[in-house]
Amino acid sequence: MADLTQEEWAQQLANDQNAYILDVRTPEEVEEGYIPGATNIDIYLGQEFLNKVEKLDKSKNYYVYCRSGNRSGQACALMNQLGFAKTYNLMGGFNEWEGEVAEP
Repeated sequence: MADLTQEEWAQQLANDQNAYILDVRTPEEVEEGYIPGATNIDIYLGQEFLNKVEKLDKSKNYYVYCRSGNRSGQACALMNQLGFAKTYNLMGGFNEWEGEVAEP
């Protein structure tokens, strides 16, 4: 897992042909907007979160975010334990995101 600043995350994401954006916030938080192209799997689902993540392609590079960066850091650590090689945590999370935002 790598903790990336907003700038590093956006720059690396823009140049990554194998990127997958994962939003681990709650559905209520997603209602406030999300990073375009993101797939939402709520980390608070516990075992269901792990079951859904297990079905993802482990060969992709995962750019993970939440509201502040804490839950996404936990998600990256869990994903690394499950065999995901490349996970990138967005430091500061969606709260500090200055890039494009999509509305649900």
